[in-house]
Parts: sequence; structure tokens; C-alpha cells
Amino acid sequence: MDWQAVWLTVRLAAVTAAILLVVGMPIAYWLAFSPRRWKGVVEALVALPLVLPPTVLGFYLLVAMGPNGPLGRLTETLGIGLLPFTFEGLVIASVVYSLPFAVQPMTVAFAAVDRGLIETAWTLGRWRTATFLRVILPLSLGGVVTGAVLSFAHTIGEFGVVLMIGGNLPGATRTISIAIYDDVQALDYDGAAALALPLLVASFVVLAVTYTLRGRRVGTWTAAA
Repeated sequence: MDWQAVWLTVRLAAVTAAILLVVGMPIAYWLAFSPRRWKGVVEALVALPLVLPPTVLGFYLLVAMGPNGPLGRLTETLGIGLLPFTFEGLVIASVVYSLPFAVQPMTVAFAAVDRGLIETAWTLGRWRTATFLRVILPLSLGGVVTGAVLSFAHTIGEFGVVLMIGGNLPGATRTISIAIYDDVQALDYDGAAALALPLLVASFVVLAVTYTLRGRRVGTWTAAA
């Protein structure tokens, strides 16, 4: 068992899911409630990683983070150095790649909240931030949890984007998916199975629990209504 790859993958997935909670909720809120006609353009940009081949997305991120790319020049100017083949580069790539898995469930959940409750909160003098924290977020918790878990699970299974940005550096950028690929290439099927089976079981359990909890919340709200 490659415990270095396991720990790095779990850490990458946890950091990515946490960042997407912070970044994804404002985007989802805007997509759910904005009346802008060009909102569809933003929705398309958010959903682009769903249809774009991971190698294509990884290539453009690699160029952007490289010495001649805008992000690469910025990080070098700030004294951070270049991000490709680093854990930080993997985090940025993972956030971009898993963005729709976090934003879309949150957007659906926010849009499903009764507008009457929101407008009532506004008439009672609640600011938009307070309305979001006290009305919208509690009623959308199922979607928020689903978005966080899906982004976590999706990051664990990344391969193409991770390989393009991070390569295969043990202890630094070598994730579980790359370790499995290396084992298969070396015809070490026992080693690949030792990593693949727990990953399969863990992913199924996490998703099953998430969907079960979301279903119970929806049932509770329906009964309460």
C-alpha cells in the first residue's frame, strides 16, 4: 500500500473541497438569483470541465502556470515560484476541475428555496447576508453538503489533470490514481487492487450516505411544509 499517495490524495481532496465551499457558494448564489441575461455564459464557464477532456484542461492550466503564462508570471513576481509539479499547483487545478461538481448542486438547492421566505426576511429588515445565513443556507444544506462531498470524491479520482499539472513525484504530486496506473503498467495487479478496492468502497459509502441524508432533509422539509 502506497500510504504516501493515499495521504496526499486525501489532503488534496480535503483542501479542494474546503476551497470550493468558500468559492462555490457565492458563485452558486449569484447563478441562482441573478437576473442577468448573460448568466448563461457564466454557467457555461463553470460547467466547462464537465465536457472538456481532462488533458485539454490540464494543458491550458499548465500553460497558464508556466513561466510564460499569466499566472506563472504573477507567482514569480510575488516570489512564490512556478506552480507546476507542486502540491499548490494540484490544488488550483483540482479546484478548477471540480468546480461544477460543487457549484451545480448548490445552485439547484438555492434556487429551490421559497422566494416568499426570502422576501419576508427582507421585509423584516434582514440584510442579504443575514437572509442567506439564516434562511437560504439552512434550507439548502442538503445541496451544500452534496456539492462538498461530490467535489471531494471527484478530486480523489482525478487522473488526467493531476498527471498534466503534477507529474508523478512521490510524496509531492503522486496521487492514488497515478499510483494505480503505475502498478498496472508494472503488471503489479495486486498492488493496484490494494489501492483501487478501498477507493471504490469509500467512494460508494460516502456518496450513499450523502444522498441518504439529502433525501431525509428533503422529506423533513416537505412534511414540515
